[in-house]
Amino acid sequence: MSTKLSVNVNAIAMLRNRRDLPWPSVSGLGRIALEAGAHGLTVHPRPDQRHIRFSDLPELRALIDDEFPSAEFNIEGYPTEAFLELAEANEPEQVTLVPDDPAQATSDHGWDFIANAGFLKDVVSRLKGRGIRVSLFIDPDASAVQVAAAAATGTDRVEFYTGPYGATFDDRDAARARIDEIARTAELLREQGLAMNAGHDLTVENLPPLIAAVPDIAEVSIGHGLTADALEFGMAGAVRRFLQALETGGK
Repeated sequence: MSTKLSVNVNAIAMLRNRRDLPWPSVSGLGRIALEAGAHGLTVHPRPDQRHIRFSDLPELRALIDDEFPSAEFNIEGYPTEAFLELAEANEPEQVTLVPDDPAQATSDHGWDFIANAGFLKDVVSRLKGRGIRVSLFIDPDASAVQVAAAAATGTDRVEFYTGPYGATFDDRDAARARIDEIARTAELLREQGLAMNAGHDLTVENLPPLIAAVPDIAEVSIGHGLTADALEFGMAGAVRRFLQALETGGK
């Protein structure tokens, strides 16, 4: 199995929102990413619309439907009623649920699946009833009890929060320890029959060792690092670099 790449376009939207102008175009750069081989697009619409705007979602949905029907749309966010209605209206292939406070700058931890068991089970059931795959954010060092509680929600997948791993970019020993941590949790997830995604602070440098350690990661969602690379290599070039990193890790 090869790991798929979903390009998170929130950082592009954040740059656009600095001015009352339509560029850089979120859908235009999404098109370039998909043309270059990305397998899907990810958005994280926040209540204040400081990154992706709600009006971007139908445009991205139409882009995928009309031009890239094999690609997937992944909508990420905290499951308020407003978020769930927004997601359902735009019919994503996948919804990734994160335990964010609306004021957070970015996602920075996984769910406490025990404390939120009933809530998550109801939300997962609702989304799956609409034919939407569900992924839940999980800490990289989740315990066996937490993993079992995640499986009990009925979710299809979990997404590793890889921020702690990304933060070890200048410390090889710490990076190895974080990878080992993720690999141990991955084994617990396999025992529960849960598929795995990963995302947060992933780069062309740290992707290969992660994928080598956990080759059955189904998808990585990458925004900040890929957008930063796009400033130097162009969006198409950045996507190709990340696809190559995934291929290198999978060998």
